[in-house]
Amino acid sequence: MTVVGAGVVGAAVARELARYPALRTALVDARDDVGDGTSKANTAILHTGFDAVPGSLESRLVRDGSRLLGAYAADCGIPLERVGALLVALDARQLAALPELAAKARRNGYDDTVLLDADALRAREPHLGPGALGALAVPGESVVCPWSTTLAYATQAVRAGTDLHLNCRVDRATGAAGHHVLTTDRGTLRTRWLVNAAGLRADELDLLLGHRDFTVRPRRGQLLVLDTPARDLVRHILLPVPTTLGKGVLVTPTVHGNVLVGPTAEDLEGPDAKDDTATTAEGLAGLRAQGARIVPALLGAEVTAVYAGLRAATGHEDYRVRAHPAQRYVTLGGIRSTGLSASLALAAHTLDLLTGAGLDPGPPAALPPIRMPDLGRAAEHPCVRADLIARDPAYGTLVCHCERVSLGEIRDALDSTVPPVTPDGLRRRTRARGGRCQGSHCGAAVRDLLRRAGGTPT
Repeated sequence: MTVVGAGVVGAAVARELARYPALRTALVDARDDVGDGTSKANTAILHTGFDAVPGSLESRLVRDGSRLLGAYAADCGIPLERVGALLVALDARQLAALPELAAKARRNGYDDTVLLDADALRAREPHLGPGALGALAVPGESVVCPWSTTLAYATQAVRAGTDLHLNCRVDRATGAAGHHVLTTDRGTLRTRWLVNAAGLRADELDLLLGHRDFTVRPRRGQLLVLDTPARDLVRHILLPVPTTLGKGVLVTPTVHGNVLVGPTAEDLEGPDAKDDTATTAEGLAGLRAQGARIVPALLGAEVTAVYAGLRAATGHEDYRVRAHPAQRYVTLGGIRSTGLSASLALAAHTLDLLTGAGLDPGPPAALPPIRMPDLGRAAEHPCVRADLIARDPAYGTLVCHCERVSLGEIRDALDSTVPPVTPDGLRRRTRARGGRCQGSHCGAAVRDLLRRAGGTPT
């Protein structure tokens, strides 16, 4: 069994398959880390599915996945905050649309929305701009750490026996004598069963196997990361009334103590579109303006970082998930911004498709329990824990002062089941270089630690 794509969906599928010791599973990705594509550059929201297309596969899987991931995060120590969301109406047309959005949520099985007038909205979010006329409250929406989630899935899968192959790009895929033959830049891989979770390039792998069910047209989303003082200005996920292009520009707190503004929605064309994660002055200026319209005080907030992610848009309203039993092949395509929320439900659905196609996984076994480092803003940092420091002074030696990351935490990450090999990979595991100075002070020390561990200090 081979899963192509080690993003949040592929890693979740590998974890699900790892529950069956009779299966020998490989998780393959072209990047040098798990979750290094679309999964690392999203808005980090755990959606309820209240605004999905009623009756769609996405609606069901996001609803189920939200519940599953909420429980999984609690079990594994993944930071999650149930801050709730507010769909804020900024004009009369948007205000009139809120009751229908509440009805849509009910058709999606979500009954907890509440319509708020301007006064009730202002009581919940006192820093909103003067144009806010009302809102639809969605108390079940949450923010979560997307990096810890993907890493937790991959860690459990690897500890249960999954073979992880990074820096392994699939160039060709053919069928021969009941097997798939994958030609990669690291050699040839033969597998009886294949799951395509390749994200932005899922259509390319699908085409290699003779299918033209969808075409990925990447949609770029630029985002602003505001410094931690802005966190006091935003209590909820502040959503605009959605359009046909997506959920629009939102303002949301993060579990790490920052505020995100974005994303843009830019449909890209051209041969390099699937790699175009550049930010633009025009896009970022537009985000500042839209964020300030929602919460005017954000205009004075310091920007800590900017980034852009690419969504696997296909022109279809639903996921493009399909089993090909004759080929022993399942495609997971068109998994857009809700992939994080749906990931565990998608993994279970994939197993159902595989067994329906003839796979006999054998009896399941318990996965090894794991506990992820808590990167949340409310967590107690190791550098203030006298018991840890007494046992190992490395936990009292700060490397990244902005995020209070100790030498002990970096050492643990470098020694972990799925270790980082770049500074960005280390940042996703520890928050080192993720604070106000963005590595201006700790960058050299981080690169040296990576170099000594055998990584790539660039």
